[in-house]
Amino acid sequence: MRILVADDDTELLGLLQFSLSQAGYEVLTAVDGSGALATFQRELPDFALLDFTMPQLDGLAVCREIRQRSTIPIMMLTARNREDDLVAALDSGADDFVTKPFSPRILLARIRSLVRRTESPPAAFVETGVARFDPTQRTLQLGGDAPFRLTSLETKMVGLFLNSPGRTILTEQIARHLWGRASAHERHTLKQLIYRLRQKMEQDPSNPRVLQTTAGAGYRFVVE
Repeated sequence: MRILVADDDTELLGLLQFSLSQAGYEVLTAVDGSGALATFQRELPDFALLDFTMPQLDGLAVCREIRQRSTIPIMMLTARNREDDLVAALDSGADDFVTKPFSPRILLARIRSLVRRTESPPAAFVETGVARFDPTQRTLQLGGDAPFRLTSLETKMVGLFLNSPGRTILTEQIARHLWGRASAHERHTLKQLIYRLRQKMEQDPSNPRVLQTTAGAGYRFVVE
């Protein structure tokens, strides 16, 4: 598997290149956003590891550009752990993010976990109740409303919900389905993902009728 790694910290970039190469990956590197995008367009890697803050184009801009062209797994690296950064990463189409500093062994494990999850075949077209879900096109339509686009994480989550419409799915189960783990970090990320999806699909996101919360347990997708 070929991994594109983009970071303007050349010392960290060298460490990442060494660790990933030792793990058997082919590594493509870039020190700024423009270089990362050019390398992606030229080499078509299988995975992208992008720093948030880079010269010329930041990691979020690169993520958005890649996501418009490809469904490869994208993981963001950030030295900050602010909620705004998390929301921005999700909105840009990232699948996961890692906060600096991090252990190379942990990073490798999270890369392997993300790859395993994205290798699973997409669900077939689903039509149940008022919902029409197309995972290939990453669209969801509710009733007579126009279809709207989903990010890769939203697509994966909606697919899980529509496998069991109306049934409460535990927070931990959703987090493990999306990221392979369910720590406090993932549960917080899930809350933000739910919030962003409700903004797209609910007439009144503060009083959701489709993506409902089951207090103290999880969420359920009501499509009657």
